[in-house]
Amino acid sequence: MDLARLMTPDGPRYGLVDRDRETIRLLTLPAGPDGIAALADTTDRTAPAPTGDTVPLATARLLAPVVPGKVVVIGRNYGGRPDAADNLVIHLKPPTSVVGPNDPIVLTELSQDVRYEGELAVVIGRTCRSVPPERAAHHVLGYTCANDVTAWDIGTDGGQWTKAKGMDTFCPLGPWISTDLDPAAALITTRVNGAVRQKGSTAHLTRSTAVLVSEVSRLMTLLPGDVLLTGTPEGSAALAPGDTVTIDVDGLGTLRNPVAAPTDSRTTAA
Repeated sequence: MDLARLMTPDGPRYGLVDRDRETIRLLTLPAGPDGIAALADTTDRTAPAPTGDTVPLATARLLAPVVPGKVVVIGRNYGGRPDAADNLVIHLKPPTSVVGPNDPIVLTELSQDVRYEGELAVVIGRTCRSVPPERAAHHVLGYTCANDVTAWDIGTDGGQWTKAKGMDTFCPLGPWISTDLDPAAALITTRVNGAVRQKGSTAHLTRSTAVLVSEVSRLMTLLPGDVLLTGTPEGSAALAPGDTVTIDVDGLGTLRNPVAAPTDSRTTAA
C-alpha cells in the first residue's frame, strides 16, 4: 500500500496511490497524525474504504506524506563510511523543516556549504516506548524517501547539529509512504541534475531500521507520524541554486526537489 498526502479543494487529504492506473483514490481519514494512527490500527494493514473520488497522479499536488511531531536524524550509520560510529548518534529536526515533493530546498545566506543527504525514512504508526527490536515493525506504518539537507559549515565542528539541519525546507519527504517496502536491503540513489552522486543499500546500515526504532524508543517516546532518518551513504556534496535533487528508493518511488537561492520565495507545504 502506498499512502500519499495531497492538497485538494477541501484541504489536505490522504489517498491510496494506484501506480498501475496512475491515480490516487481519496480516503476519508484526516491528514494529520490521527490519520496515521487510524491506518496503523486497521487490521491486516488494509486501508479504510476509499471515498470513490480519484485524482490523476500526474496532476496531483503531493504534500509531505506525513506531518511529524519530530524528526529524529541518525548519523554515521553506514558501515562502508569511514566515519561510521559504534555508538548511536542522533540529532533532531523541527517539523518546520519538512517540505514535500517538488517544493524548493531554499538555501540560506548563513551557509556556503548546504549539502544533500539521501536517506530512507521510517514513519511511526503506533506509540512506541522501549520496544525490543523484534517488536519494532509492529510500531512502524511504513517508509518514505528523505533528504537530510545539512549546512555543513554551520555548527558541525562544534556539535551544533540543530543549526546545521533544522532550517526551513531542510527535510524534504515523499513522494508517499510505502507500507510494503522491505527495509533490509533497499537501494538508495541520489542524483543532482541527473548525475548519480550517492548510491547505497540499507543492507549496509550499522543499525537496522528495527534496531534504530528500538534504541530511539528507549531514549524518547515515538508518536504516530514521527519520522526517523536512517543515515546516508557516502557522496554528500554542496548544492547550488538551480540544481534539482532526486532521491530514489527502489520499490518505493522518487522524491524530487529544486534548489532555490535564499532570496527566492518558498512554497509552504503545510
